[in-house]
Amino acid sequence: MPNRFAQVRKWWLWLALLALLVWSMGATEFDLTQLLHLGTTFSFITENWLPPQWNVLGEALSNSLITLQIAFVGTSFGLVFGLLFSFITARTTPVPRWMHTLLRTLLSFIRSVPEIVWGLLFVPTLGLGPFVGVVAILLHNVGVLGKLIAELIEAAEKGPQEAIIATGGNRLHVLRFAVLPDILPNIYSQYFYRLEVAIRTSLVLGFIGAGGLGNMLFLDFKVFEYQAVAVEVLVIMLLVVLIDTIGGYVRKRTI
Repeated sequence: MPNRFAQVRKWWLWLALLALLVWSMGATEFDLTQLLHLGTTFSFITENWLPPQWNVLGEALSNSLITLQIAFVGTSFGLVFGLLFSFITARTTPVPRWMHTLLRTLLSFIRSVPEIVWGLLFVPTLGLGPFVGVVAILLHNVGVLGKLIAELIEAAEKGPQEAIIATGGNRLHVLRFAVLPDILPNIYSQYFYRLEVAIRTSLVLGFIGAGGLGNMLFLDFKVFEYQAVAVEVLVIMLLVVLIDTIGGYVRKRTI
């Protein structure tokens, strides 16, 4: 009888999800037949984007370096602060329960605010420029990486931790010699993934004045310089592939 009840509940859950999907498709005007018009998009690209305007390549590469620096600084400091918060927010850390709850709520709030919103909030006070992008990416990554690393700490192998405690080690010894070596490869993996995300985010932040390749892309789109946009999109793709390749190499060497 309990198994039959579980099966019925599962079927009702699937029906509810299907109903939600159908309802959402109606609200978003989802229509697969519209995909038949993708050919006009390809025609628009071939007619307006080609041939690429290669004389902007030098400026695009220079601005891509700024974009990479914004993402790198924001993600790196986000990792540093996120790592510090994660040791306190992890439920396996012996701190008062109210402190767990307070910091988890704070991290949830920080990561619930998109980077573009943080950027819009700080532009009036910090002004235009790359630093706004750095702060926006930093704050969001503190919330994301703080949560992810806290979960890694909670899921760390208990055997090495118990062995260190049994030999007279304290909590700091456990974190230093048992927890960190266990979770470090996953921290590297999360860091490079967030760096890749931050590169795409810094492009969007360029639309609100954070500089870099995103700002250049936005300006060229506004004046319909699509051949210049083609070069900039190509540079973006190469930048993301580069970071993904480096991240894959580091993960392979550490895991």
